Amino acid sequence: MHEYAQDAMTYVRNYGRPDLFITFTCNPKWPEITNLLLSGQTSSDRPDITARVFKQKITVLMDYIVKQKVFGAVRCWMYSVEWQKRGLPHAHILLWMFDKIRPDHIDSIISAEIPDKQTDPELHSIVTTSMIHGPCGVHNPESVCMNARFPRPLTAETISGNDGYPLYRRRSPDDNGKSN
Repeated sequence: MHEYAQDAMTYVRNYGRPDLFITFTCNPKWPEITNLLLSGQTSSDRPDITARVFKQKITVLMDYIVKQKVFGAVRCWMYSVEWQKRGLPHAHILLWMFDKIRPDHIDSIISAEIPDKQTDPELHSIVTTSMIHGPCGVHNPESVCMNARFPRPLTAETISGNDGYPLYRRRSPDDNGKSN
């Protein structure tokens, strides 16, 4: 792990701060995992399968990002993989772009909003079943997400925070956002 940190600092020295930080998490419901499990097994029973499928998925993801230039031309990239307590790997990906991402460009790349169910029902289903944990908020005020930083306030556009953490656009219904 120390070597990864050294490598990252070398990249920062040469190319500046990374433009994008992406977290990619293994989904234990991926059919490539579930199809290989025996009856009664879960992904945590077969870390060998989980690790192999995750490696294949992250390789495809990185090829897609770099070769298809979905965010633009990538100058360099790196990632490290960690294993969560529940036995699933996730990767922290850093990307340095040739054309730096400007603050006014962030909302075209990153969304912290739940997609509209009528406009894109498939994406709405993916986000609400795979990317939201809970219950939290009024349903569970003791949830770990209910600390000083969450829930984040609603904002009409992304704002660069002074603490290094952006406030991503999460529009209120008054700003053409959705309430659920």
